[in-house]
Amino acid sequence: MSSVHHSNRKTPGTGMSSHWYVQRYVRLVKFTDYDTRIAGYAVVLDAEDRILLSWYNGGGRDEPGWMLPGGGVEYAETIEAAIVREVREETGYDVALDWPLVTHSVTWDSRPDSPRPYKSVRIIYSAHVCGGSLGTLEVGGTTDHAAWMLLSDVPLTNARAEIVDIGVAAFQRARER
Repeated sequence: MSSVHHSNRKTPGTGMSSHWYVQRYVRLVKFTDYDTRIAGYAVVLDAEDRILLSWYNGGGRDEPGWMLPGGGVEYAETIEAAIVREVREETGYDVALDWPLVTHSVTWDSRPDSPRPYKSVRIIYSAHVCGGSLGTLEVGGTTDHAAWMLLSDVPLTNARAEIVDIGVAAFQRARER
């Protein structure tokens, strides 16, 4: 399961959105013409139906809010190893990955720090705690702290990233099977 979100593009000279233009534009952009970030995230629930979330401080460029623990995959790292590493850094917990839940991609025409088109590919796994203790190990990064939140309270939290909703929805679909 994957989804792709495109920024709101307008057909040149018309000021109107056009599905045809988006499809044509997407075909014209080759993989060497845009920057890519691959990231892995974990949906970690406990026996009390609480989800483990990390507080993203915005990094000086985005709005702060709750995130799934996870982040960018290093060059010589597997996605799975990156998720385990990121969860440990952001939450203090060691996790074991259970199964992949969803792959989600989002694209932007540009970013504030680069005029090049940008694609973020985000792979989300289900995981469970197998060691460690709650406490952010990351120093000087974008995570300030981590916490357990009742899964039922997540929709009531306004300060959360879209990736939380994507991960929770994928987890709930998998749970219903």
